[in-house]
Amino acid sequence: MLSPCASMAKPKLHLLSFLFCSILLSFFHCTFSLINPEDEPSWTDMETEDINIVRTRRDTWKKCDYSVGKWVFDQSYPLYDSNCPYLSTAVACQKNGRPDSDYEKWKWKPFGCSIPRFDALGFLSKMRRKRIMLVGDSIMRNQWESLVCLVQGVIPTDRKWVTYNGPAMAFHAMDFETSIEFFWAPLLVELKKGADNKRILHLDLIEENARYWKGVDVLVFDSAHWWTHSGQTRSWDYYMEGNSIITNMNPMVAYQKGLSTWARWVDLNLDSRRTRIIFRSMSPRHNRLNGWKCYKQRQPLQFFSHIHVPEPLVVLKGVLKRMRFPVYLQDITTMTAFRRDGHPSVYNKAMSEERQKAGTGLSSDCSHWCLPGVPDIWNEMLSAFI
Repeated sequence: MLSPCASMAKPKLHLLSFLFCSILLSFFHCTFSLINPEDEPSWTDMETEDINIVRTRRDTWKKCDYSVGKWVFDQSYPLYDSNCPYLSTAVACQKNGRPDSDYEKWKWKPFGCSIPRFDALGFLSKMRRKRIMLVGDSIMRNQWESLVCLVQGVIPTDRKWVTYNGPAMAFHAMDFETSIEFFWAPLLVELKKGADNKRILHLDLIEENARYWKGVDVLVFDSAHWWTHSGQTRSWDYYMEGNSIITNMNPMVAYQKGLSTWARWVDLNLDSRRTRIIFRSMSPRHNRLNGWKCYKQRQPLQFFSHIHVPEPLVVLKGVLKRMRFPVYLQDITTMTAFRRDGHPSVYNKAMSEERQKAGTGLSSDCSHWCLPGVPDIWNEMLSAFI
């Protein structure tokens, strides 16, 4: 069969043939110009094709759900050793005398896809001349230390350093003009001292913290654990909303109000063409039995009798869905709940072998994570996303 652009038998059809071909060629030219790399939006506009992190708008982008899968043992892990100079003593479990190391060798295998192995040079290349800031509590600091340790090994000693500025700290990779930053804001909104030295949690104020977030290319947030504290572990005496002092409030109602203040600030102050935002879901704790549930655990859990969705995660998803700004939810809660073996437990400080065996006068940390360990997998997910 002849193509539409083939010569016609009758001369009077030549003109029609020419016009048809011209229109066809014009169409393809326009189509190709739209997908020309030079015409593509900036990297913050592009949607990664091989990962599913729940969006706040149009839940149709589902290539790979990283939150559902299983832990598999892999001898090629960890991706760095426990001598990384940027690790806090509290999470350097091998240095603190933890006798086993299998907890370092588990990787997460999603069903139906895989998470790319972390590539330090690849990550730094993607982040060249950019800033990434992790905002949140001590578990986000845990993740920041992991990310710094994942990249620092490929950078010469004299081309990297850490700076401190009030509630912020930053690791600088000079040859890439890249900074990996951490900002301390466990509640996101403002916690201030009031009359009689009382601690007041302002549910509708955030600018004191948020001013540090402007101009950052990638923002990674978490906030949940501090909202669930009660009694003597609670960090505030009163809530305040507008001019109203509130002495008692359901913690999840307060959490929803605080997150909504954060969401409004993001919607009003940030540009999705220049900034990408990820909100990491809460890291589960294994604190039953007065914090000793993770003590001497050597293997991940194999299964759950039932899947429990924590209430803070339900609240978080509700707030994100109402936002205009496309925030991405990195859901690590269920996958991390399997890893009761990954906490420091009693190995959160250096101690003698005799004291370990005695087991007296020790506290067990079942909230934070040994490094190398679980947060490295969170950062592999993060790297795949950005």
